[in-house]
Amino acid sequence: MNTHVKFDDYEVGYDIPAAIGMDEAQIQTPCLVLDLDALERNIKKMGDWAKAHGMRHRVHGKMHKSVDVALLQERLGGACGVCCQKVSEAEVFARGGIKDVLVSNQVRQPEKIDRLARLPKQGARAICCVDDIENVADLSEAAVRHGTEIECLVEIDCGAGRCGVTTTPDVVAIAKAIDAAEGLKFAGLQAYQGAMQHMDSYADRKAKIDLAVAMVKDAVDALKAQGLDCDIVGGGGTGSYYFEGNSGVYNELQCGSYAFMDADYGRILDESGQRIDQGEWENALFILTSVMSHAKADKAIVDAGLKAQSVDSGLPVIFGRTDVEYVKCSDEHGVVADPDGVLKVNDKLKLVPGHCDPTCNVHDWYVGVRNGKVETLWPVSARGKAF
Repeated sequence: MNTHVKFDDYEVGYDIPAAIGMDEAQIQTPCLVLDLDALERNIKKMGDWAKAHGMRHRVHGKMHKSVDVALLQERLGGACGVCCQKVSEAEVFARGGIKDVLVSNQVRQPEKIDRLARLPKQGARAICCVDDIENVADLSEAAVRHGTEIECLVEIDCGAGRCGVTTTPDVVAIAKAIDAAEGLKFAGLQAYQGAMQHMDSYADRKAKIDLAVAMVKDAVDALKAQGLDCDIVGGGGTGSYYFEGNSGVYNELQCGSYAFMDADYGRILDESGQRIDQGEWENALFILTSVMSHAKADKAIVDAGLKAQSVDSGLPVIFGRTDVEYVKCSDEHGVVADPDGVLKVNDKLKLVPGHCDPTCNVHDWYVGVRNGKVETLWPVSARGKAF
């Protein structure tokens, strides 16, 4: 049950898409629906895997942007905390009761550094990534000014081609600067290989991670030679966690999408060649949509278009059906091919979004459903926190 929001003054259809206790058929569309049973199984499964392999799991909050989901991941999955990409996101999680928060990104603007330095006053461990030695002095000054401590990870670019340094000497130089700076603590390494997470082939993903592991191991050994130990060696996503988890180098995972799953992730293959949404993980997140027009005999028009989802990773997939297909969308409409005319106006469909992260960010609420009833409503707590 949501503990952060009181619904007495909320009106269904205006403020919220559903009310606790109503039938699933009464939910207003389009909206995000969570299958709570599937969600809980996913969370527990990843938590059990991490524990069995001696790994911590720092769940990726940028995926769901929800304090309630993060707290559930701590309770059911044993998560050690969250990572997220923006300082404003980090503040939402800290204010919501998450006590260990990593901004798995660089923080460079003075105003953002100032807010990061104040995060420990919310009772949370504050961690960020650094890939430029010039960033160290700014972080240190803010931490000293506020009488707090910022922990820092040196970020390694291990193949994603985005942020991060690419040589071990650079890693060591930045780590030594952090270790010497007042108000800062060197906490370890950030080494997330994001570019390979959605590669279909298990073998191709492994080859990419093998290169990353070699880079990270070299950095860990070099740091140890300088007397610098890594509390955190973090990385790993839904498409690779088993590689990092068995590497003997990483000690923290940063998986996010496993909890909800989406159509793009679902297409990647496990070691046996099976899609990961057909065995490894369950679809727990759906865009619930309704047929609003069937004026054309061979196609139905639904109310979930571009404003209800992100299609950067492809169109959504209609869950549990092969007789109809979501084929096109515009701002407010989705076109569903219905060659046999099986759909009727007001029929509801569950769409598995192509990409869960940006899809969740365009909604205000999750409607949690169990056994055909609305059990809970959770706000998308950090929606719009892009700064």
